[in-house]
Amino acid sequence: MKPLNDFADKQRKYMPTFAKATGKPTVYIPGYPYEDEEPMPATGFHGEQINILYEQLSSYFATQSHIYIGVDNFIYYREGDTTKSVAPDIYVVLSAAKFPLRRSFYTWAEGAVPTVVFEFLSDSTADEDREAKVGVYLADIGVQEYFIHQPEMEKPAEFRGWRREVSGDIVEMLPEADSGLFSVSLNLSFRWTDQHHSHVRLLRPYLPDGTPITTATEERNLHAAAKLRAEEAEVRAEAEARRRQALERELEQLRRRSTDR
Repeated sequence: MKPLNDFADKQRKYMPTFAKATGKPTVYIPGYPYEDEEPMPATGFHGEQINILYEQLSSYFATQSHIYIGVDNFIYYREGDTTKSVAPDIYVVLSAAKFPLRRSFYTWAEGAVPTVVFEFLSDSTADEDREAKVGVYLADIGVQEYFIHQPEMEKPAEFRGWRREVSGDIVEMLPEADSGLFSVSLNLSFRWTDQHHSHVRLLRPYLPDGTPITTATEERNLHAAAKLRAEEAEVRAEAEARRRQALERELEQLRRRSTDR
């Protein structure tokens, strides 16, 4: 068997499996507001965290036509009742078509509910994120997993997650040895690292074997480093070839001198 020595092989191995949604992708249903007066993001810390995690998840699931990733748009979860809505920072729907993009997500029209939800704590929403939303997301809507994270390094670290069991019970996840949490639904591990240049406590996804899912900037840097290593190897190979050619010429000259004698 070929060893899993590159990211694409690992990606195929660890990609979650699921059935396609029973409904139809729906961009907009009249009568359901798709924007409000709340600014997005709440802070620069939240902005960097949301943008980077969305980029990583979008890149990782790019080849999957039925994984939809939403960012801070409304999820309506009860037909006919516009008050039954939430707007999580990031959510992932395994089974819903990736395109078209939606103004809002309507669970009854799509025939699917979000699989995993992420909320990043802010002063105005932290209490609600820790308490009321646990029941709303997991019990009322039917989300499988719900995570909260504090992205500001100046505030105490807080990364928690809840899971809805097959029985319907809601249980808080136990942290792994590295303080990370494992998403069974996405088959990904999540843990944070401090970004001292930006003062952001950045939550990041990792494959089950610990391989990080890179950002676009990191990917460019990796390609640049690989290209530089290849160029340096080529220069070394050319220098070695010239050295050998010079040695061969010197040996040939010695043989000729020996023959002339």
